[in-house]
Amino acid sequence: MTESSAIPADEFATPDVPRLVVRTTELDPDVHAGLDLLQTLPTEDATAWVRRGEGLVGHGEAARLDVSGPDRFATAVQWWDKLAESAAVRDEIGEPGTGLVGFGSFAFADDPGHSTLVVPRVVLGRRGDRRWLTTIAVEPALPTVPSLPALFGTPPPERPQGVVFADGALTGAQWASAVADAVRRIDAGDLDKVVLARDLVAVAEKPVDFRWPLARIARDYPACWTYAVRGLIGATPEMLVRLENGLVTSRVLAGTIRRSNDDARDLALAASLARSSKDLEEHEYAVRSVADALAPHCTSMNVPESPFVLHLPNVMHLATDLAGVLADGSSSLELAAALHPSAAVCGTPTPVALQLIAELEHMDRGRYAGPVGWVDASGNGEWGIALRCAQVDTQDPRRLRLYAGCGIVADSVPESELAEAQAKLVPVRDALTPDPTETP
Repeated sequence: MTESSAIPADEFATPDVPRLVVRTTELDPDVHAGLDLLQTLPTEDATAWVRRGEGLVGHGEAARLDVSGPDRFATAVQWWDKLAESAAVRDEIGEPGTGLVGFGSFAFADDPGHSTLVVPRVVLGRRGDRRWLTTIAVEPALPTVPSLPALFGTPPPERPQGVVFADGALTGAQWASAVADAVRRIDAGDLDKVVLARDLVAVAEKPVDFRWPLARIARDYPACWTYAVRGLIGATPEMLVRLENGLVTSRVLAGTIRRSNDDARDLALAASLARSSKDLEEHEYAVRSVADALAPHCTSMNVPESPFVLHLPNVMHLATDLAGVLADGSSSLELAAALHPSAAVCGTPTPVALQLIAELEHMDRGRYAGPVGWVDASGNGEWGIALRCAQVDTQDPRRLRLYAGCGIVADSVPESELAEAQAKLVPVRDALTPDPTETP
């Protein structure tokens, strides 16, 4: 990792964070009108956060924090604050996502829980009609503007070959049995809701070029936020929290139904989802957990009384958009820490749900269902929940682990939950297999 400064977690508390020199310049909108951010991604040390062609992509590493344990968020917040305070920044634009930017991905669980926060050497950004280039160096070096043709002319991604899928920690039948166990615990009054996840292992003939599935997911699911952080790739439909110039927003998803291939049938399915007592109960727990977590940090909170149905290519979700005005100066990273884990990915009560997840899933979630996104030096940022994702195996890059989860409540039917989990695996699974609309 050229010009990278990876700082172990046990050293973050010292004042010896690197002093970064940062410069953001605006790109000519006429010359770069057709800029496709994901097509500029390098084959290694790449980071991304893109939706509908807008967002940020990063090249290389100027600095990185790797951290684990229950204090991972507090460690990252303190490290980031020190970086931002000491950085020398020249920013011609001054918008959210310009200047110093870090990309992060955090473990779901406290233990073992590997998390990371990365500051790239180069960041390309796009918002509306504006495009920009940020370069970052560790002092005493100065930022060097890279060759733009080199950035925009990265080699095309290579399609994965011969991908084979296999069950992960549990077979489908074993996972359905775990769902039945969870329902019994709920019926016994131990808890109200728990989110159970399952994994799927994909193995290719040779190391997977992550840019291929990432581009496929972004194309097929444009309404989602496509992300890549140190081998974790995916496209999430759920915005845990966005902070932009004092406005806080969050999109909560809970309650899902699989789509058919018929528009009229899908309308009927959407109506049944909106009336489903089981899904409405699950959704209410998730909304309440987010609203309660944001309330200490916000004023003028707006929490809609009823959800809407969000239509995605493979499924439909009950969704609620919350909004508030920041009251205490928290950064987007601090808000993400306050919100994790929400009932949408854990359950309620949280401590009981976490214990049951550890007992029934028989796997380490890693960074699945943890916060993933970006933060800038002003605290602005966007943090989604790492859903619809895969983790590339660092020891064997031919292997990826895919994840999907479902909210379990008293009325849950194990077979239906298994079908829902399989539907949620479709985006990444399809992205790793041949596309019949494309030529080899």
